[in-house]
Amino acid sequence: MSIIQEKDGVWLQLEETIAQHHEEVFGCFTTAGGLMRWFSIDAELDLRTGGTIEFYWDHQKTHKTTIAILDYNPDGSMVWDWFAGPVDTHAPVYWVVKPDVEKGSIVTLRQGPFMNDEENLLLLADEAASWSWHLCNLRGVLEAKHDMRKVKPL
Repeated sequence: MSIIQEKDGVWLQLEETIAQHHEEVFGCFTTAGGLMRWFSIDAELDLRTGGTIEFYWDHQKTHKTTIAILDYNPDGSMVWDWFAGPVDTHAPVYWVVKPDVEKGSIVTLRQGPFMNDEENLLLLADEAASWSWHLCNLRGVLEAKHDMRKVKPL
């Protein structure tokens, strides 16, 4: 994990190596079935720049989060229009999935910018913990067929 100070604010960067083919890993971000494997209970996607993703957090589909897709590149990158924390701080999430011949795939998450004040840095720390857990779950699902949400439900 890296916390990076840039001109526009503070950024979170996480990286996870996953021993699976690039297309399978990226499919976990670009298909409803893929997102359901590691992130939300259900999902609906309009997969294009300017499209949306609806994440459902329960089987009855009564709790949902809708986000815009700010950018989408079928070669392995997309940007989610994410709002962090209970105060809805705008902090988009930039995903990149790159193939690695020896290791499988490298997933990189960048989120930000966060302002450099106490409230925003605490929010960044919370986002770092949450995204670290989710990326670990993605790796566990793809490499070991183990979904940690069954142990620690959403």
